[in-house]
Amino acid sequence: MGRNSAVVVPVDVSPSYQVRVGSGTLVEVAGLVAEATVAVVSDDRVAALYAQQLLETLEGAGKRCRLYTVAPGEASKTLAPYERLLRALATDGFDRGSAVVALGGGVIGDLAGFVAASFMRGIACYQVPTTLLAMVDASVGGKTGLNLPEGKNLVGAFWQPRAVVADVDLLRSLPARTFRQGAVEAYKHGLLADEGLWRRFQRGDITPDLEPLAMSAFVASAVRVKATVVAQDTFETGNRAHLNLGHTLGHALEAVSSHSLGHGDAVAYGLLFAGLLATGRGWRDLSDELAAFLEWVSPDPLPTPTFDQLEPFLDRDKKNLSGQRRFVLLRDVGDPVVVDDIDRDAQHSAWQALVRSYG
Repeated sequence: MGRNSAVVVPVDVSPSYQVRVGSGTLVEVAGLVAEATVAVVSDDRVAALYAQQLLETLEGAGKRCRLYTVAPGEASKTLAPYERLLRALATDGFDRGSAVVALGGGVIGDLAGFVAASFMRGIACYQVPTTLLAMVDASVGGKTGLNLPEGKNLVGAFWQPRAVVADVDLLRSLPARTFRQGAVEAYKHGLLADEGLWRRFQRGDITPDLEPLAMSAFVASAVRVKATVVAQDTFETGNRAHLNLGHTLGHALEAVSSHSLGHGDAVAYGLLFAGLLATGRGWRDLSDELAAFLEWVSPDPLPTPTFDQLEPFLDRDKKNLSGQRRFVLLRDVGDPVVVDDIDRDAQHSAWQALVRSYG
C-alpha cells in the first residue's frame, strides 16, 4: 500500500459504507461527498491545521463549503454549541440536500454527527477523524451525542456516516500522550475480539512513530473489530454493548471530574476496574496486564470521589435496565459478557482497590 492507497474496511449496515484508512487519504474526501453544499465542522485547533486543505479539495471538486468551528474539548459537546450550529446552518441556507463533514476528534464527530442527524430531520454526514481515538472508535458505527451535567452521552441518535476517511498522516500532529490515550480504545478492541492486536500491545509494538504502512494496518485492525460488532448489532440492542468495556466507570469518572479527566485516561482506569470485577467472579485474572497497560498510558491522576459520589453517575449509565447496573466484563480475552448481578459491596471493593493503587 503506497501513499493515497487506502485499506478499506466495510461497515455492513443499511446503507453500508466504507472506512478508508491510509496515508494521504484526506484528498479522497471530495470524491466521496456526493452533496453540492457542505458544512465542515471542526474545532479551532484542528481547523488551523487541516481545514484549509480539506476546503480546497472540496471546493476544487465544485462544492460550496462553509467552515464552522467550536472550542476544543468536551465543553463543546453540549446543548449550547449544538444549538448554535443548527441555527447557523438554517441561517446560511443549508437544506436537506446538504452534507456535514466532521473534521476532528471524538467530540467533533459526536457533535457534528448529531447536528447532521437532527438538522432537517437528517442530512448526510461524513467523518474525517483526526485523532487515533476517533479513527478506531468514535467515527465508526453511527453513535452521535451530547453530554448533560447529569452524565455523558445522554442525548443523541444513531446516524451512520456515508463514509469515514482516516488519514494516518494526521496523527503526526498528536502529542505522544494523546496517541496513547487514543490507543486505549484499540487495546479494548483487542481484548474484546482480536487477541493478536492485544498481544501487539503486550509486546510493545504499538508506538506513535509507526511508519505509515504499519500505522494504517494497526488502525484498520482496530476498526475491523468495531465494524464487525456494529454490523451485527446496529442499534445496541445486544452484543454491541460489549464495546462499552471499561466505559461504565470511565464515563462516571469523566462526569464526576467535570471532564477534566480525558476519555482515554478514564476508560483505561475503567478497564482495570472491570478486570478487578471479573477476577472477583473467578474469571481470568488480567489485572497485571491491565495495570501494565495503564502504566504505558500514563493517565492523569485518578479522581478519588467517594463511592457514594460515583453512584449517581453509575446509575445513569445507558446500559442499565430496570434500575440494574450492567457491566461489561471479560471471562477471558475474546470472551466478553454483560452482567447485572454484581452487588454493591463487590463494586465498592473494586473501587477501593483502584484508589489504593492509583488515588
